[in-house]
Amino acid sequence: MTYLTYIAGFGVICTYFLWFRDARLFLQTLLPGFRKAAYYGVMYAAVSLLGFLFSIYGNELLGLGLICGALYLQGRIVRERIWTNETALERFLGRCRCKKDKGAQ
Repeated sequence: MTYLTYIAGFGVICTYFLWFRDARLFLQTLLPGFRKAAYYGVMYAAVSLLGFLFSIYGNELLGLGLICGALYLQGRIVRERIWTNETALERFLGRCRCKKDKGAQ
């Protein structure tokens, strides 16, 4: 195990964090872009976990490639713009001021 394994672990944590943030924002806003991001986040989290397993068992470059690919594809999903003048911490934590419309479903 080298330092690349720790970098891979941090990448997996980031992937899971982004997935949970998208799921939280979908539950707050009921916007379809965040729903799609939360659904695809399940797959990208699994791919990044697979990459972490590759990096643990000796093939660190392939593992990091899978994790970087999952993070890249997770960032390419089109989402609606919901933030206007919130701070960076509020956006990082996934807080938003918009409320979901109960009649939108």
